Amino acid sequence: MKKIVSAFLFFIWVSVAIAQAQVDEIRANFLDADSKVVLVASHRAAHLKFPENSIPAIQKAIELGVDIIELDVKVSKDGIPMLMHDGTIDRTTTGSGMPSDYTYQELKQFRLIHKGDTTDQLIPSFEEALKLIKGKVMVDIDLKTDQLDPIIEVIQQNGCEDHVFFFDSDYEALQYVKDTNPEFYLMPRAYSYEMADSAIVRFNPEVVHIDFKFYTPEVVQLIKLNDARIWINSLGLPDMAFGTENEDKALDKILKFGANIIQTDQPELLLKGLKKRNIHP
Repeated sequence: MKKIVSAFLFFIWVSVAIAQAQVDEIRANFLDADSKVVLVASHRAAHLKFPENSIPAIQKAIELGVDIIELDVKVSKDGIPMLMHDGTIDRTTTGSGMPSDYTYQELKQFRLIHKGDTTDQLIPSFEEALKLIKGKVMVDIDLKTDQLDPIIEVIQQNGCEDHVFFFDSDYEALQYVKDTNPEFYLMPRAYSYEMADSAIVRFNPEVVHIDFKFYTPEVVQLIKLNDARIWINSLGLPDMAFGTENEDKALDKILKFGANIIQTDQPELLLKGLKKRNIHP
């Protein structure tokens, strides 16, 4: 029995060590603006196969080998951070109304909906998600609330400060995060060259989120010269091209000027495409 217990504990230790090495490598690439590795971010986790922002969707994204999982975080009536994208729970659950009108315990009476069908899944707390993710991947926190303290508290309680980065177009919210802990990673959203420049001057961020409408060599150079990564979305038409005869054309457009973090609804197909080009391990 002692040998069995020892073997089990050794297996757990090895698993944790491997996972930690995995996230350490992802973080090293994330923080290296000159890295040749293009990182893949799974939008709302692997939500095409499982409910968005759900535990199974997160687990699936990890299994696929993504680098980053994008999660939308709100806060319940009693101050519990949980995963929810919309302003209400109507579209994604069997309930209705604003999540902030319910305690987290009350939210547990509802079930997540996936492609019109009711599942057995509950709305996950942010802490549940962090415990599953820790040591495996990084997390893009899409702030869907102005209640930032409960979110920061959960991150700190779970020792995940170096696993997460905060995304918002509200620079005051990002400033609050930075003032709380200057070591937190930030991803400001910019809508022009001037806004990207302003974000860089203000935050010295690790990554800047841009759109195709101003995805130019000048913008990319600005960001890279300031040691930050360039995040762009392949959501929509580019994603639809992955796995088809138009895949190369779509990837060429995304990678043209040097974007090096891609958010996608098709993580499995994008990973395959990047591996073919030897720009993802």
